[in-house]
Amino acid sequence: MSLVLYNDLTRKKEPFVPLKDGEVGFYSCGPTVYDYFHIGNARPFIVFDVLRRYMEFSGYRVTFVQNFTDVDDKMINRANEMGITVQELAEKTIADYFEDADALGIKRATHYPRATEHIEEIIDLVKRLEESGHAYEVDGVVYFDVSSFPEYGKLSRQNIEELQSGSRIEVNSSKRNPLDFVLWKAQKPGEPAWDSPWGKGRPGWHIECSAMAMKYLGNTLDIHSGGTDLTFPHHENEIAQAEAATEEVFVRYWLHNEYILIDKEKMSKSLGNFMTAREARKHYSPLAIRMFMLSAHYRSPVNFGPEGLQQATAALERLHNCWSDFRYAADNRPHSQGQDDIVESIKRHRDDFVAAMDDDFNTAGAIGHIFEAVSTVNGHLKGNDSLSSEGIKAIEDFFRDVDSIMGLIGLDSDGQDDDSEEIESLIRKREEARSAKDFATSDAIRDQLAAKGVILEDTPQGTKWKKKI
Repeated sequence: MSLVLYNDLTRKKEPFVPLKDGEVGFYSCGPTVYDYFHIGNARPFIVFDVLRRYMEFSGYRVTFVQNFTDVDDKMINRANEMGITVQELAEKTIADYFEDADALGIKRATHYPRATEHIEEIIDLVKRLEESGHAYEVDGVVYFDVSSFPEYGKLSRQNIEELQSGSRIEVNSSKRNPLDFVLWKAQKPGEPAWDSPWGKGRPGWHIECSAMAMKYLGNTLDIHSGGTDLTFPHHENEIAQAEAATEEVFVRYWLHNEYILIDKEKMSKSLGNFMTAREARKHYSPLAIRMFMLSAHYRSPVNFGPEGLQQATAALERLHNCWSDFRYAADNRPHSQGQDDIVESIKRHRDDFVAAMDDDFNTAGAIGHIFEAVSTVNGHLKGNDSLSSEGIKAIEDFFRDVDSIMGLIGLDSDGQDDDSEEIESLIRKREEARSAKDFATSDAIRDQLAAKGVILEDTPQGTKWKKKI
């Protein structure tokens, strides 16, 4: 079975076939950088990070683009409240984004374009739309003419006539049609602005994504992803302006994740159930948050709450304990030669894991198969005094490959814990101190390791260690 994805444009699962053999152009909507990103944002950041990782694991060369919206009304208002410039706010918030995203195990994108750094591309796209009759200017404001694009509504399955009848044109609006949307905004006093053919102004929200996506990925993208709340109007408008300008398909596969719920209600500031990723990290391990986000299919709503996070934490501890116990056994038990039943069992678990991921990257099902492998490995460790070299390699390869996709253990590219060498060195020094009955040094090293989140277990065979979740 090869990778199959649910395409929101066609409302069905389709085999994934990239535009260019072996290459994937992947654009995922990023944050507006006026504050810490919330856990609703964290879900698409995590789940589409895993899809990107799985594609790379499968042999694709992925160009992954995630934008930063670094100028808009929210940013202008927040910067004014803080008494700083919009650019200063953007720099601070982008740094905060990377701190939280790195903690959650989100791999860095290939490109992080910012709206303010692509004004030339945005203006060029708006000019093309105006020159081709798809846009019009009124008093320095440029609007997209929705009536000029007959396929408007094809992603969200919205009927234009029904939308028009349910909309109003604001008092004093210069729009021809209530559905027309802004491509270029005229400058207001005190706002950041750039020179343009229509006077000083700044981009509308929708146009930046189309302009930046096409700059880095070409006129046609393989995948565009984001939260389901972006389907309309944001992604609908992206399609209209891009395809009107190029007369080519803008995106081949549209993917959207469902909402995060809190206490079974959609997260909302107005309901008082709003939580940032920064705040969530104060209460739960970042890897537990990641495990939680991947424990449900991305197209299903998920309830973010203590019970689910506690279950995710317990599952993560079981996974880490299995890896720690296996690693210790592989280093300390005798090695035997020859075929081992564990090799075939691990191959079966691996095949099941891949099959789940190929089925619309079903991370919930894939995690189930990881824990079937955990049970197999735990049973094997209990039932054998020695381990075969082939079995050790099969288990190591399984955990390394699974972690390169899911990012739940924290192994580096060589399949080792990121700071394992330093930890092992400290443990050896502690063991030397204990042998010399220098218990003050031994206790100091234990405390030093504990500060790093390392838990030690002294056994007759030596010292085992694992990371605290």
